[in-house]
Amino acid sequence: MSDNIQTVTVLSKTTWTPNLFSFTVSRPDSFKFTAGQFVRLGVNPSQLKYYQQTDASDEVSDTALNEDVFRAYSIVSSPFDEVIEFFSIVIPDGAFTSQLQHLQVGDELLLNTMPFGFLTLARYQKPLPKDLWLLATGTGLAPFLSMLQDLKTWEDYEHIVLAYSARSIEELAYVEKIESLQEDFGKLVDNPAKLIFIPIVTREPVEGALSERLPKLLLEGTLQARAGIALDIDTTHVMLCGNPDMVEDTKEALKTLGLVMNRRGEGNIAVENYW
Repeated sequence: MSDNIQTVTVLSKTTWTPNLFSFTVSRPDSFKFTAGQFVRLGVNPSQLKYYQQTDASDEVSDTALNEDVFRAYSIVSSPFDEVIEFFSIVIPDGAFTSQLQHLQVGDELLLNTMPFGFLTLARYQKPLPKDLWLLATGTGLAPFLSMLQDLKTWEDYEHIVLAYSARSIEELAYVEKIESLQEDFGKLVDNPAKLIFIPIVTREPVEGALSERLPKLLLEGTLQARAGIALDIDTTHVMLCGNPDMVEDTKEALKTLGLVMNRRGEGNIAVENYW
């Protein structure tokens, strides 16, 4: 096993819907990361309590059960938390998530302690920080929650717009946590940013939530109107994370509105490419 691979223990699990769940694991003492980064997380199904039950072990072949499977996962928790939290979707035929859904407290996973990814606020050199837009669908919310639990984010910006899209109200996870962020973190710094949370639910009417896809909301100006802030090439940082189709379509919408991709530290739009 690589020196970077360490065993971590599942400490808690939260089920949001049959296909969405969150979980926390123990944090190795030496593990460090920057808010917005991801890690590679591994599972060996044969080591899960679920498969150690007599009837469950017959569901898949012994070969499939006894293999280490790794996938990239953004981190939900703050870089300063004592535990590491992840947000996962269940893909029914997925080699990883179809096993991970069976997690129980006390199970052990494998963590590659080398963090990856450049969806971090440090990538922005120009324009200087003023307005931060965080646009997420589904589990793409994870890196943004990590950023919003880092005091530097609240210190550096004047406004933070978090637009979070899900198909149904049940899939709009972490809402209570989001609504407490201003109080829990903003109050800890002088002149904190103002957080503007915009929920979006696309497949059912929900009072107070927008209902269209992010690209359409941007092109029609609906999202900007709800936030009360314009998108400006000289003042705006925009980060995208979530469904690849959303990321691609939203990126093109933002470019249509005059914003540019962030390259070598300059530009407005940043995306994550680990999907």
